Amino acid sequence: MTSDIPEIGHWIDGAPRPSASTRTAPVFNPATGRISGRVALADEAEIAAAIASARRGFDEWSGWSIAKRQSVLFAFRELLNARKKELAAIITAEHGKVLSDAMGEILRGQEVVELATGFPHLIKGAYSENASTGIDVYSLKQPLGVVGIISPFNFPAMVPMWFFPIAIAAGNAVILKPSEKDPSAALWMAELWSEAGLPAGVFTVLQGDKQAVDGLLHSDEVSAISFVGSTPIAQYIYETAARNGKRVQALGGAKNHMLVLPDADLDLVADQAVNAGFGAAGERCMAVSVLLAVEPVADALIERISERIGRLRIGDGAGDGAGEPDMGPLISAEHRAKVAGYVDVAEADGARIVVDGRGLTVEGREDGFWFGPTLLDAVPTTSQAYRDEIFGPVLSVLRVETFQEGLDLINSGRFGNGTAIFTNDGGAARRFQHEVQVGMIGINVPIPVPVAYHSFGGWKASLFGDAKAYGVHGFEFFTREKAITSRWLDPATHGGIDLGFPQNS
Repeated sequence: MTSDIPEIGHWIDGAPRPSASTRTAPVFNPATGRISGRVALADEAEIAAAIASARRGFDEWSGWSIAKRQSVLFAFRELLNARKKELAAIITAEHGKVLSDAMGEILRGQEVVELATGFPHLIKGAYSENASTGIDVYSLKQPLGVVGIISPFNFPAMVPMWFFPIAIAAGNAVILKPSEKDPSAALWMAELWSEAGLPAGVFTVLQGDKQAVDGLLHSDEVSAISFVGSTPIAQYIYETAARNGKRVQALGGAKNHMLVLPDADLDLVADQAVNAGFGAAGERCMAVSVLLAVEPVADALIERISERIGRLRIGDGAGDGAGEPDMGPLISAEHRAKVAGYVDVAEADGARIVVDGRGLTVEGREDGFWFGPTLLDAVPTTSQAYRDEIFGPVLSVLRVETFQEGLDLINSGRFGNGTAIFTNDGGAARRFQHEVQVGMIGINVPIPVPVAYHSFGGWKASLFGDAKAYGVHGFEFFTREKAITSRWLDPATHGGIDLGFPQNS
């Protein structure tokens, strides 16, 4: 290992923990293509230490009063708000997204922190007096224990914040296993929790790969798993964790369609298609990757989108002398090759490449993992380029003749994460929201990520498990209920302690 390349370790027992493991993975700055660090890949001893520390943290934290827990949540909220620019810079340096995208990610995560500060109302039980004669029935909501969060590379701050504020507020201890591609944001948030007064062990960062994931999935001490990532891994997480008796919310992949009716404002559609298709370099599960144009608007849309693509500036997300670019690089050279491979497949299957992002380079950053915005026309629905999640800045335009044909195409897909319709017809929009088989729907909104007091999650192969992320679903997922049926006999009529009850003469 080169001595001037820093090693990125764990956060265990409330402090940084250098790794004793001999296994590491490189962390790159995607804009330069250079290694910026080496992240530890946990071994069995480190996995066990993380879980044991989290268990001790839970034993302490779950006994804290609601008021004391709430004070820590508020302190974390204030620290995060004051120092979020630091976190944005870390995200940009390891993920590559532009700083404004990184800041937007943090702000959406902050919404869940805000929701979590109001947790006392959301974890209180219910009481039914005299449900039967002299019998009361009431419920309690209690934390699960130690919970694992396995997060993806594309949102190293926001996705963990979908889960851990609620889990911690409810009294659980969290072990976060971030992506090994951009692991430093997790450590920054761990330090912030410590400054906010969270006891050691309640927020743990376990760096690693599949060995760390499997360590959480198979541990008897871990009660629940929250995951966001690709559908094959989501299915593996769900099946393995459920087989080991854990609660699971595993959010998978997507192939999100935008249905455009002929009456839509085409300039608005083109603006939103560019933002939704190429923002964050398309590396997000809510990106629009297919635009279904109800004829005769496809040619006009392609012209407008192409013109807007030509004005986009691609470059280092941290900015340069010309200011912040519109789009940064992809996360790795391997991912760039995968995205390019899908464009190759589309071309071989007969699609027309309107704008080709393959081979893009950025002056002064020639070794970065660049891939330009790509626009395809007439991709066959049998092509893997249409059927698979590409997870890059590739937007396909498909021509359909009717609203119904577009709706049927969306519903025939194996994913059901997000979708959108653009129209000025309220009746069409209402029918669409009722009939489309997708979990999150936008009406003239291209990326319909719900606000924090609703819940995020799709249908079909986009979600495994019964609980969506955050909102009311989040509090239900991270607590379990006890129902108590109670009878207390009246000492005046059944004996017992004489409490000086008045007696009739």
